[in-house]
Amino acid sequence: MKRKIYLETSVISYLTARPSKTIIGAAHQQITASWWEARGEFELFVSDVVLDECADGNTEAAQRRANAIKGIPLLEVTASAVEIARELISRSIVPKKAAQDALHIAVATIHGMDCLLTWNCRHIANIDIQRNVAHYLESVGLLLPIMCTPEELLGGEDDEGI
Repeated sequence: MKRKIYLETSVISYLTARPSKTIIGAAHQQITASWWEARGEFELFVSDVVLDECADGNTEAAQRRANAIKGIPLLEVTASAVEIARELISRSIVPKKAAQDALHIAVATIHGMDCLLTWNCRHIANIDIQRNVAHYLESVGLLLPIMCTPEELLGGEDDEGI
């Protein structure tokens, strides 16, 4: 059975962006491209939150992002997901300025995703936030999906001799 992966917008952005001039950005792009080649091993999902974020910004870049996720099944942003996101913010688990990130977490949780794939290590794939989100979700009978980067999901396949 394939693992169910919720794709957060940062992964799509790194996949479709022009080549980065920074070492870290270029590495994220290369890792994302490697993961994307292996995406057939997973069942991928996005939400309207991802679609909206992908549509923002430069028209040409937005079109590349939209093309990348075309055909990926869409998860509904349910009332339960909105309520969980509100709780994550009201309990100061996720900052108010990161409301969309709280919604990504909530949508992935409500739909029982195995993993939320992201490059957002500030508000999503962050050990302190994950711990606090997991505690809250457990208190309401829900399980937090694993929140990780494409590099973690690759499992060291690209470690070239390390």
